[in-house]
Amino acid sequence: MTGAHVEYVPYQEAGGRFPGITADQFEMAVHFIEPNGRISTAAEAVYRSLSFAPGGGWMPWAYARVPGFAGVSEKAYRFVAARRRGFSTLTTVLWGSDPSPSSYWLTRWFFLRALAVVYFIAFVSLGVQIVGLVGENGIAPAAASLERARASLGSEGYWRVPTLFWLGCGDRALLYACWGGAAAAMVLFLRILPTAMLAGMWGLYLSLSSVGSVFLSFQWDTLLLETGFLAIFLAPLTAFPRADAERAPSRIVLFLLRWLLFRLMFLSGLVKLTYGDGSWRDLSVLTFHYLTQPMPAWTSWYAHHWPSWFHEVSVAIMYVIELGLPFLMFGPRRPRQWAALGTVFLMVMIAATGNYNFFNLLTGALCLALLDDAFLARFLPARMRTRPATSQRPAAAGWSRTAFLCVFAATIVPIGAAYAYVGSFPEGRVPDVCRDVLKYVAPFRSINSYGLFRVMTTTRPEIVIEGSEDGATWHEYEFAWKPGDVMRAPGFAQPHQPRLDWQMWFAALGSVQRNPWVVNLMYRLLEGRPEVLGLMGVNPFEERPPRYVRALLYRYEFTDAETREETGAWWRREYLGVYCSPIERGR
Repeated sequence: MTGAHVEYVPYQEAGGRFPGITADQFEMAVHFIEPNGRISTAAEAVYRSLSFAPGGGWMPWAYARVPGFAGVSEKAYRFVAARRRGFSTLTTVLWGSDPSPSSYWLTRWFFLRALAVVYFIAFVSLGVQIVGLVGENGIAPAAASLERARASLGSEGYWRVPTLFWLGCGDRALLYACWGGAAAAMVLFLRILPTAMLAGMWGLYLSLSSVGSVFLSFQWDTLLLETGFLAIFLAPLTAFPRADAERAPSRIVLFLLRWLLFRLMFLSGLVKLTYGDGSWRDLSVLTFHYLTQPMPAWTSWYAHHWPSWFHEVSVAIMYVIELGLPFLMFGPRRPRQWAALGTVFLMVMIAATGNYNFFNLLTGALCLALLDDAFLARFLPARMRTRPATSQRPAAAGWSRTAFLCVFAATIVPIGAAYAYVGSFPEGRVPDVCRDVLKYVAPFRSINSYGLFRVMTTTRPEIVIEGSEDGATWHEYEFAWKPGDVMRAPGFAQPHQPRLDWQMWFAALGSVQRNPWVVNLMYRLLEGRPEVLGLMGVNPFEERPPRYVRALLYRYEFTDAETREETGAWWRREYLGVYCSPIERGR
């Protein structure tokens, strides 16, 4: 920390150079000997040596001038000195064998590239669907949504619906935004114009989310926006960053990224207890979760049939990871590593037994903020581990940038805490001024509340859409990913998110009156719109659209091992009733 300003030697070697200090005195405490002959010992010696480290000048000042500071410091020093071996072991446990201060050059390098990959996946996945979802002839046209916002909100709509598509939201504009965002992600991956690319991608994804209706209302969409927003302030300001010329990554922004990951994980565990779902409390939730989750994979069938005791142990481990490990994210080096590895382990298990698109990758990218260069260097080739010494690089950002980031952090941390409180407790209330602030920042989706799977569904209703030429013989439309044909194995779609299939799961939990977009979908099928048909799997009316379309509701369950071995069926289903009565083309 003090660089070349201070020489450190064992007292056994220094005794001959300073005969005025006895061996017993050297053994009792550390000595700080200055060129002018001044000698300090114990805690004062520590503070005076650290005054040569950047930002350490306040320590000797406080020792000399703050009442009680010196006394407490010396007592703490004597307490530790009397137990050196134990504290040395504790230091190794918490910081590892090398207790030198952490640096985060590689952390930033890895994190920004990981975020670029996630952004690229998100934009490409959306790009192949956006026209069918909210295009001019899509299920929920963005133009109609903006017209309603303009009519009901007036000029306030530009703030309540922040999007570039107020300038035009045709199919071409939507596609330009998606593919432009994907291109920016590739440029960011190459470490070119990082701040500009991050700001551009955040603006494009916010614009798409604002007009995406129900199809871009998922928590990972807001998580990507919040992560991308913070990353703007972490990235180097230079156009072509070089390792030997960059400013040090901001510790304040790294803290905010950890604060975001903390809220994501801890709140996801907390809401499972505060929302009163008994299946979370009695640890039985996984006995049906693999069946009822929005997008099962073929591994979900096997996981569903694991023994009950294994499910209960898995839920208990999840609670440890979600409610316990997040507090380690603000600790020393080793606890942060444990929190990162535990979180990544949970994300791998979730990804292995379901389809959660880029959510697991994004959470894993956030875990990089918990790791320092010493840890990450282990995963680089030897030729890439040789980097310029930190002491030879430019100092961290100046006081103006640091002051701005302090004010920035002091603003968004309490807002995030208020969101966390309101989102975690069903009856949570905040003062009116807090509610006004939350309402003010909510449209930008960059400070959010989190909490996945607050309440679990115990059964799996599925909407099946059928078409007919005569109203008597009906043929079923197949979706690309969600359950339909009982003989078709559930597949892995991730990291792609088939947003129509996902939203059909939510629609099946309610009524058609609460999900009017389902009627829009059926209407587009009657029209035979290729944009919407491209979102489906199998179209039984390839020559011309049907005359009638209807939606039925079924209950789906996994088959048991014996049935699947005999018939090959992955599912069995039971008819529940009509979800939406037949709609006739032209009426």
